[in-house]
Amino acid sequence: MIHKISEFYKRFYLIGPKLGKRDRHGIYLKIETQILDVLGLVISASFTTRNTKLTYLLPTRIKIEIIKRLIRLAGELDIIKPDKYLELESDLQQVSKMTTGWIRYLQQGSSF
Repeated sequence: MIHKISEFYKRFYLIGPKLGKRDRHGIYLKIETQILDVLGLVISASFTTRNTKLTYLLPTRIKIEIIKRLIRLAGELDIIKPDKYLELESDLQQVSKMTTGWIRYLQQGSSF
């Protein structure tokens, strides 16, 4: 999962130089910050005990949803080209599914 988020960030990062100053310092910067926060939370979760992983993963899921909304908005505003938007959305859906799966696994394990 860490690898997938890192690859997602690399793909997103390469869009930055092609944007205008306003977009790069506005919505792009906000999305970039959220992605880096998600990466930090997932790395933290991977190094904690099973009992504390949810403390990091639940905020991760929220941040992923925020990223989804912001990328969708950037796509609607034509800040991100349609082909790049589709690639990013596809990758982000995979990350979201992985996170949700990890959370469900931990929640099922704690109910036994």
